[in-house]
Amino acid sequence: MKTFKDKTVYIIGGSSGIGLSVARLLVREQAVVVIFARRQRVLDYAVELIKKTAGNANNISAMRLDATDYAQVSMVMREALDKFGAPDLLVNCAGRALPDYFENISCDQFNETMKVNFSGVWHVIKELVPAMKRNGGHIVNVSSVGGYIGLFGYTDYCASKFAVIGFSEALRSELKFFNIGISVICPPDTDTPGFANENIFKPEETKMISGNIKPVSPEFVARKLLRGVKKKKFLILPGFSVVLSNRLKGILPGLMDFILNRSLAGVAKVKKI
Repeated sequence: MKTFKDKTVYIIGGSSGIGLSVARLLVREQAVVVIFARRQRVLDYAVELIKKTAGNANNISAMRLDATDYAQVSMVMREALDKFGAPDLLVNCAGRALPDYFENISCDQFNETMKVNFSGVWHVIKELVPAMKRNGGHIVNVSSVGGYIGLFGYTDYCASKFAVIGFSEALRSELKFFNIGISVICPPDTDTPGFANENIFKPEETKMISGNIKPVSPEFVARKLLRGVKKKKFLILPGFSVVLSNRLKGILPGLMDFILNRSLAGVAKVKKI
């Protein structure tokens, strides 16, 4: 996929954050973009925003969808396929994080996190793969740095994002013979509405470990995502710090554990003072 011009793109979670930034870039590249999200009001606002920033473009559409509801996904995707055809590019971008100490995370929260961050990905791909097999295409699933490193305060979130990577690896081996590529992108902290809400719930240890690390912009992640698709990368790592942490985790896991544990020890010391 050297160019996105005239390609059909479905973006799940495309009304805000990284998904919205991906949609804006693709509309400028003259792709036919369809964004999906749960809230109609936010969807309508996103479409108007994209149109204003892309010269009143008419290549952007929106459909309301709760990806955690498989029956709804099946119905909405059938409608989308009839109207727009099979996507050349599918981006699964919906997600949420509500960090807390493990003991405080209820089973209901765990189940909801898994539904939003992983089951939604499964549901959408389950419905679209049969149509995509006819002409091939590319699927991008959004994971996280927390998809390969277990992070303090994120037990339910990391479980869901690790699942996204494992699922994507397995799916990649099945779909490559149908000319369907798979990518997983692992963003660091990203300045989105979801991240602002996430900060409200962070345990003190998590806040102190993060320190003064500045979150990246959703536009930066979106550019890296599209560049990774063009290069047919499986694992897309947006930014030097993400590349470094991934390499350390893979090559020197003991060093990565030491760095994380040292940070936690520092936090514990501060809390005792």
